Amino acid sequence: MHYRYVPLNITRIRRYPVKSCRGEDLTKAVVEPWGLAGDRRWMVVSPDGSPLTARERPPLVLVTPSFDGTAMTLTAPGAPALTVKVPDGNDLVPVNVGGYDLQAAPAGDEAASWFTQVAGEPIRLVYLDDPTRRRVNPDYSQDDDRVSFADGYPLLLTSEASLAALNALIEAGPHSGEAPLPMTRFRPNVVVAGSEAWAEDSWHRLRIGDLTFRVPKGCDRCVFTTIDPETAAKGKEPLWTLARHRRWDGKVWFGVNLIPDDPAPDAVIRVGDPVVILS
Repeated sequence: MHYRYVPLNITRIRRYPVKSCRGEDLTKAVVEPWGLAGDRRWMVVSPDGSPLTARERPPLVLVTPSFDGTAMTLTAPGAPALTVKVPDGNDLVPVNVGGYDLQAAPAGDEAASWFTQVAGEPIRLVYLDDPTRRRVNPDYSQDDDRVSFADGYPLLLTSEASLAALNALIEAGPHSGEAPLPMTRFRPNVVVAGSEAWAEDSWHRLRIGDLTFRVPKGCDRCVFTTIDPETAAKGKEPLWTLARHRRWDGKVWFGVNLIPDDPAPDAVIRVGDPVVILS
């Protein structure tokens, strides 16, 4: 097999314990079949079990979760800190994410009250106690691929070169005051440096350290990217510029999704790890 050598490496690893809330930077992370350990295992839902995200309630991006594996501490402007233990999974409720129905463990009334105060409407916090319950879109995956509460795939990869190119386009446009956008707008798990801008569009398989990943498809972007992660204010970018320079199949694109190939229980990626494009 001939590998195509590109001098790439990981510059940032980031996980998001609660879907739609703030993330945390890591120097290393365990890679599980359904994503980084601790990534998007929690989600806030409406009373009917449908996900409530920052698309509908931007203040959720101001919630800062800190998860240690057994309990999570939550902070947010104007709200007292709250520590929530991982539910035991004995009681489950129906939820839906990405059109997929599954069950999750409710985190209790105190967590529900806390998030209701933050979001301004009745919602509750749930935990995915068994991440094998949700499979990846069968059109782009294998039968045994699984995913947490992420929008669609176990990991998301973006490149520094593509962000620089996008910011240059924004700066040349009518909303130049919004540039430069930080990478946190796009909520990636892995950021790489060393490639040309948009090179990731053509990647199909890659290796990070000792782990291999499939690239099932690019990542189509939504209004979430227009929300400032530091203020929760909405803007026009990057969707305005992406719609003019990165639009096909009726969607706009930035970054690529990843599915790990059978990671060992202790499989780890680290900042600085080399990235090799296999195909």
